[in-house]
Amino acid sequence: MKHGGEVVASTLMQHNIKYIFTLCGGHISPILVACKQNNIKVIDVRHEATAVFAADAISRLSPAIGVAAVTAGPGLTNTLTAVKNLQMAQVPVLLICGATATILKNRGSLQDIDQIGMMKSLTKYQAVIKKGKNISDELNKAIMIAQSDVPGPVFIEFPLDVLYPKDMVYDLYGLNKITRKTSWFEKKYLQINFNRIFNDFNKKPLPVPKITYSKISSNKLLNCLDLIVKARKPLLLIGSQAMLDILNIKKISKQLASIDIPIFTSGMARGLLSNEEIKIFRHKRTQALNESDLVILAGVPCDFRLGYGKQINRNAKIIAINRSRKDLYLNIKPTLAIQSDPGDSIFKIAEKLSKKKLDMSIWLDNLRTRENKRENQIEEQSNLKTDYVNPMKLFKTVNNHIEKNDIIVADGGDFVATASYILQPRFHLGWLDPGPFGTLGVGAGFILGSKLAYPDSIIWGIYGDGAFGYSMIEFDTFYRHKIPLIAIVGNDGGWTQIARDQIEIFKDPVATELGYTNYHEVIDKLGGVGYEITENDEVNNVIIEAKENAKLGKSVLINVKIGKTDFRKGSISV
Repeated sequence: MKHGGEVVASTLMQHNIKYIFTLCGGHISPILVACKQNNIKVIDVRHEATAVFAADAISRLSPAIGVAAVTAGPGLTNTLTAVKNLQMAQVPVLLICGATATILKNRGSLQDIDQIGMMKSLTKYQAVIKKGKNISDELNKAIMIAQSDVPGPVFIEFPLDVLYPKDMVYDLYGLNKITRKTSWFEKKYLQINFNRIFNDFNKKPLPVPKITYSKISSNKLLNCLDLIVKARKPLLLIGSQAMLDILNIKKISKQLASIDIPIFTSGMARGLLSNEEIKIFRHKRTQALNESDLVILAGVPCDFRLGYGKQINRNAKIIAINRSRKDLYLNIKPTLAIQSDPGDSIFKIAEKLSKKKLDMSIWLDNLRTRENKRENQIEEQSNLKTDYVNPMKLFKTVNNHIEKNDIIVADGGDFVATASYILQPRFHLGWLDPGPFGTLGVGAGFILGSKLAYPDSIIWGIYGDGAFGYSMIEFDTFYRHKIPLIAIVGNDGGWTQIARDQIEIFKDPVATELGYTNYHEVIDKLGGVGYEITENDEVNNVIIEAKENAKLGKSVLINVKIGKTDFRKGSISV
């Protein structure tokens, strides 16, 4: 008879799961061992949040769902920020968690807490497996729910006695030590629980449920086209949700290149910048939204990033396309609300528009003039002298070294925000950031998952020095699992994005100051290769050497001491 861990592994194999991310614990040992025996690579990390972020990256970059497994109690509580980030970013991930034996639940067992209750507000689906025969069915159901409609994380709890071999559980229950002194009630209780777990253990699972999501109707498509054709200054804003259908992103990108509507991107949709034929703009978005007479929000809610809708011309018509009904109407009353997959919708819209002649030349020229002016300003600012390295100069050099299929992972505040204006992804999945939750600490997990999903790509981790504190110890993980990368830390000795407003308003930098820490020396001791850059003229040669080391399989950290600039002002979102 198979034990529960083997059933978990065999079910994951059916879903083409190649990796499971974990921080070990006795509660989940059967799953990890069985996964290894079934050629599912077990990637152990140094913090549970990293495991979830790595699974997050797998889900974003591959057709398969990402899977993380953690032990009970603190193993789960350590994941909470990462799980909330999944929920906010609408990323499907299967989170597996161990738990105390069913017979010890609520009896003061080690690390026994109400895990289901804790996860209800963070996940789309939660379940406790109490019978071996239900393992496959529940996993299949959870994976389907995670990927259907509005994607998100799901949670499955596995009590210890459901996972371990039958004879071991028999011993655990003490059924081999029953004597005349054992009460009838105790014997009955133990036997009933034992039988509940193992009866029909080898039952054939139900068919795997199909993933579902709505598609744009023909009527809504016609209404959408009518609004676009009549508009003089339409604007398409594409968000991460439009990138959910991994297998069709190339097709969507190609079709978008055939239309003359100006496009702005956010989140993972920044990867569309790789297609130079698309009319994509990066700068002065707020001004464009204020001037537009038709705004198409494809997988983009009107949250703080759009000023809660205030950035949009109040007289403009709005087409909102989103899988989430809530996000369709968030802070706006759209002229046309389309609850459907944004990727599928914009493909069909672009396909129809490509057959129509739209004269947007004046509108596009105005936006391009504005775009070029801002690019020139950035070029001028990159040449200004600063203490240490000018961060804009740094990024312009880095941008010249990014190659086809490289992936940029963003983890930080001020430094990363500057990078977003300059670094340009080279392929459609070439940009990862945490999403609307804005959490720090995604870097190591995103890098890990990205490299496993795209082993031939160079992964560029862009870190603020504050954010890097979350990832530093994971260079041990990179070394053990032979994960090459290039991490660039913008070291300005502080939490600059916070300090900027705090000092201006309150005249006090308290809690925002960091040291110019020698991060590169730490990385050397963790098995990686560390560099320090303090001058602009050092940047290019160090990056060339870093790329050579990364291609040799080494994990590289470039600690760049950067100067202060006035490129960005303000940080508070209200």
